[in-house]
Amino acid sequence: MPIFSMWTRTAAQQTMSLTNVEREKITDSVLKIQSVRASLENMDETKIPEYEEIAGCLTTVDKNLRLALRLTPKESGEQ
Repeated sequence: MPIFSMWTRTAAQQTMSLTNVEREKITDSVLKIQSVRASLENMDETKIPEYEEIAGCLTTVDKNLRLALRLTPKESGEQ
């Protein structure tokens, strides 16, 4: 079973909350992942060993981090 599917079900079953700092860190990470993905798009795939695996991992990380932001509310008391 793909990790993304497992995480989706697990996250939906748990009630987690993120602090503003945690949300900012995850958002910053999403932006960094997007930057890496964009940089790799214009490169010769044959020059990067395991290119497809790397691209797949970056896609999975991006989806999981975005999912974490969508599924988890802010901690109570934070705006």
